[in-house]
Amino acid sequence: MTLIVLVPDDYGVTALSSVDGVRAVRYQPGEPLPPDAADARVFVPKFLQGTNPREVYAQLPKLELVQLLSAGAERFVGQLPEGVLLSTCRGAHGGSTAEWAIGALIAIYRDFPAFEAARQERRWDYHVTDTLQDKRVLVVGAGDLAEQFRRRLEPFDATATLVGRTARDGVRGMDELPALLPEHDAVLVVVPLTDETTGMVDADFLAAMPDGAILVNGARGPVVDTDALLAELTSGRLRAALDVTEPEPLPAEHPLWTAPGLFLTPHVAGSCTGSQRRSYAVVVSEMTRFAAGEQPANLVKGDY
Repeated sequence: MTLIVLVPDDYGVTALSSVDGVRAVRYQPGEPLPPDAADARVFVPKFLQGTNPREVYAQLPKLELVQLLSAGAERFVGQLPEGVLLSTCRGAHGGSTAEWAIGALIAIYRDFPAFEAARQERRWDYHVTDTLQDKRVLVVGAGDLAEQFRRRLEPFDATATLVGRTARDGVRGMDELPALLPEHDAVLVVVPLTDETTGMVDADFLAAMPDGAILVNGARGPVVDTDALLAELTSGRLRAALDVTEPEPLPAEHPLWTAPGLFLTPHVAGSCTGSQRRSYAVVVSEMTRFAAGEQPANLVKGDY
């Protein structure tokens, strides 16, 4: 039996054309579904879908799986029709986000924003900067993104300590965080957004970081207590790099725009050349498994 997969773009149709037993059907987000949708067993939402498209599910009587193009699944966990599975695109964006985190740290340590401001003022602002070399980076989260980050960080002669829910070989346990935070020069947060991680980077978490340390949020905005971070930035004790914020998009009048010591980008860490190709490479792998009667490798279980 042919597995019909609804995809939001032509790239998906082409990518899945090579998978035996799978037929991709293109739909246009926001418009009526094509006639073949009634037989679709898999639905692929648009990348970074702003909301969970619940209205679509009611039109898919044979739906068995929602396959995401993003690694984050917080808008979908617990929101699907009963019995419908959920799979993420873990493995597609980890390298890009890790690259962003490395770039953000280098920009801060080497004072690139200050040099760019001086260039615009035609001012030769020679001064000695800090360096990423020899820095100790604590990575809160121990999945694909964390591993990709560690692999990219070590050639800079810096070290990464990974922290996961539970300790294992090469990974420290979350219960060790209070002791680990004071020992590291920077903290990269790459945990999924769940009830457990919402607000985890609070005033106590930030207070445990040493003076001059850098917080890097490559996860989701609500993982960080914005007010607590603003207090630390305003005092000048900590610095930060944020690709995500709470709220998001950031309102024009929000104090984060003018906070000192902040490197800010508009949720673009995974948005770069080749992201669509990498995403659909994961989707092809997942659909190959699903068409063969196997469960997806990135299947979400519980809060993921």
